[in-house]
Amino acid sequence: MDCLFCKIIAGEIPCTKVYEDDFVFAFKDISPIAPVHYLFIPKAHISGAAAVTEENAVIVGKIFTAIAKVAAREQLDSGFRVITNNGADAGQTVPHLHFHLLAGKEMGWSAESGV
Repeated sequence: MDCLFCKIIAGEIPCTKVYEDDFVFAFKDISPIAPVHYLFIPKAHISGAAAVTEENAVIVGKIFTAIAKVAAREQLDSGFRVITNNGADAGQTVPHLHFHLLAGKEMGWSAESGV
């Protein structure tokens, strides 16, 4: 499979890992839009939010549990945002389900900036 995130999980492409367990891998985004910008991805390849099924939905809960652990560890007490995009029109550039954890600054709401 020629998936960028699958290659990162396999160690074929370097990254700055921030979390890993049996189901979830998280790393720093290479083009951050906030002081804290991590990507949380399932180790199993799921192409995006539209590909979440009854059979693989448990992984989404595991990802949010990992997000909560990292947010607590990094003391993101003043708040954080979690975003996922599905499809090209929504800004999904890698067809592997992923969640952006953004924190470290006060955020407004802007569909154009994503923050």
